Amino acid sequence: MSVYYVTYQDGAKVMRPVLTRDEYLRLRGSEKQKAILKQVREGDTRQKHRLIQMNYSCIPGEDGALKGCKTPSKSVGMDIDFVAPEGLSEEEKKAWMDEKMASVPALVMAKREALGLLMLERSASKGYHLVFRRHEELSQEENLKWASDVLGVKFDEGAKDITRVFFTTTADDDELLFLDDSIFDATPAKMAEKTEDAVAVLQCCSSQTAYDPEARYNGVLFKDIIAKYWELYNDGKEPTDGDRNVLTFELAVTLRSICGYSLEKLLSVVPNYWAKPDGSCSQEDLAEWRKTIENALKEPRKGMPFRLKQVLGALKSQAGVKACGGTLTTPPPMPKKLPPLIRLLTKNVPWFYKPAVANAVFPALGVHLHGVKFRYWDNVEHEATFMNVLIGRQSIGKGTIKKPIEYIMEDIRQRDIPNRQREAEWKQKNPGAKQKKDPRPTDICIQMLIDNLTDAVFNQRIVDANNNGQRFIYTIVDEIEGLKKVTSKGTADEVGLLIRKAFDNSDAGQERVGADSVSGIAPLRWNFNASTTPPNARKFFFKMVNDGTVSRLDVSTIIKADDDDDTAPILGIYDHTFAQELKPYIDRLEAANGLIECPQAKRLSLDMKQENKDAAKLYESEAYRVFSYRANVIAWLKGMVLYVAHGYKWSHEIAEFVRWTQQYNLWCKMLYFGQQLERELREEVEIQRQSGPQNLLELLPDEFTKEQYYQMRQQQGKTGSGDGTLRSWQSRGYIAYDEVTGRYCKTETYKKKFGGKV
Repeated sequence: MSVYYVTYQDGAKVMRPVLTRDEYLRLRGSEKQKAILKQVREGDTRQKHRLIQMNYSCIPGEDGALKGCKTPSKSVGMDIDFVAPEGLSEEEKKAWMDEKMASVPALVMAKREALGLLMLERSASKGYHLVFRRHEELSQEENLKWASDVLGVKFDEGAKDITRVFFTTTADDDELLFLDDSIFDATPAKMAEKTEDAVAVLQCCSSQTAYDPEARYNGVLFKDIIAKYWELYNDGKEPTDGDRNVLTFELAVTLRSICGYSLEKLLSVVPNYWAKPDGSCSQEDLAEWRKTIENALKEPRKGMPFRLKQVLGALKSQAGVKACGGTLTTPPPMPKKLPPLIRLLTKNVPWFYKPAVANAVFPALGVHLHGVKFRYWDNVEHEATFMNVLIGRQSIGKGTIKKPIEYIMEDIRQRDIPNRQREAEWKQKNPGAKQKKDPRPTDICIQMLIDNLTDAVFNQRIVDANNNGQRFIYTIVDEIEGLKKVTSKGTADEVGLLIRKAFDNSDAGQERVGADSVSGIAPLRWNFNASTTPPNARKFFFKMVNDGTVSRLDVSTIIKADDDDDTAPILGIYDHTFAQELKPYIDRLEAANGLIECPQAKRLSLDMKQENKDAAKLYESEAYRVFSYRANVIAWLKGMVLYVAHGYKWSHEIAEFVRWTQQYNLWCKMLYFGQQLERELREEVEIQRQSGPQNLLELLPDEFTKEQYYQMRQQQGKTGSGDGTLRSWQSRGYIAYDEVTGRYCKTETYKKKFGGKV
């Protein structure tokens, strides 16, 4: 290993060793170095040559000169640069580059043991530099080729000489991503002749000369397809000793339909799980890997496997997640400068709770607006309807949203107290099932609801709120299941219906003929906050992902890094001072009335509409497109609420918050519901393509479960179980049962006889 600092002497490059971490970080961390890097990143590439230069691959002679060095060090410096494909627009190139840049650190760190990683840094331009332990029996170029195969990324072909220098960035954590102290060992490498082990390394590499880390299917990298396959079907674990034969076989069977049933193509994309961590493998293992793939090709062909469809669907939803501006594990970052009201409401929680709180406060803020409408860019009028669902794992701190909401709702809670008292007194004087002595006071209005109501009470609250200033009612529950109790039916379907009505402020209520019955119909103005876990969220909304219910929600989440402390968060103080700071904003919302318009908000929503359209097209995500319509409306409504709360003043901070909150909402929806929506939208398209009279087997997908078969029979009005028909199809060779997936598959016999697509 070695680190050499490169300077100039009489116009020639000379090197001196850097022997300690402190010295290395000091060289990288100077203010001058930071200033130069900033200029380079801002586009002044001429400044690049002023950056500190390092060499990691060779040891100089006695004169210290770099030129002519022949002695390799024990480490190898590798340059990874990306060049976007031709034919892309500037925006598409940026998106492609951003995706590439975001993927490298996790990839390298996952392979750091096998690689012998010593250093990883961002380069000054678009790429990365890394240093790894040298295989002393291999040449410089062979070492680079070996590392390229381990990582599945191409190295810079123009940077394969041991005298290659690297323009260094800074010592900041987001620039210097990894550093092992053994890199400062400056002893030279012992270049040995190629041994049998070395030959095995090279043979393993050469046996996969066709391996292409950039190989794609419909624009999706095969390495991403394979990684998602193991995530879905092997708990994210790659095959190992004991299961690699069967798992590699199943993987090859799954992939062969999109490899043209070509052995050469499969060998170029299916990893060799017999290889050792350093990439070497014996000839016997190499032959076993190849034989396994050859056997997979001999299996009867059944069309595109169900597993592959699931994998591609999952990757499609991931593309939609990336379209939202975040990564697969982190949401789009919250703006550093927030509107004053949001800054106040989030100031008492740790940084990783701020996004959740910043969005969760809007249902409570919206309740303070009454008789107020906002006109969207399509001239449809909306009210301040917000239904926030906070999704996060158990014990992650979802309760942090409660205190800010409590303070926002305090004035309404105080107003509700005398109204509840008056209602109780009226009930006492006029008991049920008897003729009422006097009518119920019409000015009773209770806005904060408990989570255990009858239809009659819920209806009464809706009508009262409408008749007393077109006000909102509000509910907060700790678990989404609690929303079932707001009506007598107690079902998720009923909650979904209420969500759809509330978002559009559609009429709701009931009509009864009894003298003692509660009757009345009014626009449903209902805001709520609910929390839940990811599994419960998917279960509760399972039938509502594609009917417009989920798209009407404002979804947020809490994601903490793995190394974050799991203890309860330490919150700031909520007291009289906090309440006094909040009061002016609440007063402005309470005082608002009539139709309110904001030209800046309208222009922003139109811009976001076009940006969403472009992003959906770029990432080929139909789910993103569908979710984006109402996400734009919700974000715009938040902007209008902030506009009113800040004294009818628009600002750059509000605009940035609106942009972020839309992308954050979309990111959360794509994360938790995107894959299901992508699948259901694809199935809709397949059904629409079917036309004319067709037999039952034609109506079924290429792979189907017994439950899907039963459901299709019912839809076609057929009676009986239909098990005899299934057996008949099997005996005639039209379908085959796959015991691995538990599904029936249409066969080549069916295709030839009926012309169906298999």
